This record gives sequence, structure tokens and C-alpha cells, in this order.
Amino acid sequence: MSSIDAEALYRALLDQIRAAHGESLKAADGAVLCGIYSGGAWLAERLAKDLSVKEFGVVNVSLHRDDYAKKGLHSQASPTSLPFEVDNRKIVLIDDVLSTGRTVRAAVNELYDYGRPASVALAVLADRGGRELPIAARFTGGVVDVAAGEDLVLAKRDDGTLAFTTEARKD
Repeated sequence: MSSIDAEALYRALLDQIRAAHGESLKAADGAVLCGIYSGGAWLAERLAKDLSVKEFGVVNVSLHRDDYAKKGLHSQASPTSLPFEVDNRKIVLIDDVLSTGRTVRAAVNELYDYGRPASVALAVLADRGGRELPIAARFTGGVVDVAAGEDLVLAKRDDGTLAFTTEARKD
């Protein structure tokens, strides 16, 4: 398999979000960024910086996962932190990899625990296909080809840049 350039995918994602939301992300009542822990939170933090947005939210999906009994809580995971009102807000929900759609479903359920957004637009760094639910991203860094028995894992380097690796799936 060829190397997947996470930085190139990030630039494409940034350009799409900037084109769609531009200055509205800076308005008090505009769209807000919200990353899914952990890779999505890294992306939300970096997007907020690159888009000159003061704050962003982080969603922990652990309690809404359909495999909670198997995986439990991530001990290092931060709790959901939303420094904005969810009710009637346009939310850009950010994740690193979109595959089955199950994590996104859990994230939307978590958001609705805090209120009812006006809309939720999904932004992902990489779409690897394999949906089990009818979920699609509005913003996508790119579509990637990863073998069925592998997971695509995002890493955040010490200098803040991003890199993808693949690992054998742990089922």
C-alpha cells in the first residue's frame, strides 16, 4: 500500500471548511467546530488555530458506543467539553477516519444530550468506505484505500503535524 499523506488531506479539508464557513466560524452565533476524541479533537484544535477561531468543542463518544460493553471507557479520554451552546447552532463535527459510521452516530447522540443543533455537518480527514449506517461526510480530506483487515490510525507528531499508519485490526 502506498503512503497516505495526512498533511495533504488536512490541507484539502481546511480549504473546504474555509470555503463553506469562512468568517461564520468567528461570529458569536456562527458555526462551531467540534472534534470527536481523540483524532477528531486534534483536528478541531488545529483547524481552530488555522481558521483563527477562539474555541472548539470535544465530544467523548464512549457512553454512546454500541460496543461499550466490549470496549468500556477510555481511561485517558477527556469528558465531553462544549464551550458553546448546542441549541440552534450549526456544528461542524470532525473526525479523523470515517468507516462504518458508528462513531459518528455515537457522537451525534452525545451532542443531542447537550441540546438540539440547527445542523450537524460531518468533516473527516479520511473516508475509507465500509458504511454500516447511512452517514456521509460533508467535508472530506480524501478517500483512501485500506485493506479490510487493517485500521487506519492517525498520529500527532511532537511538532503538531499529522501522520497515518495502518495496523492489523484488533477484533
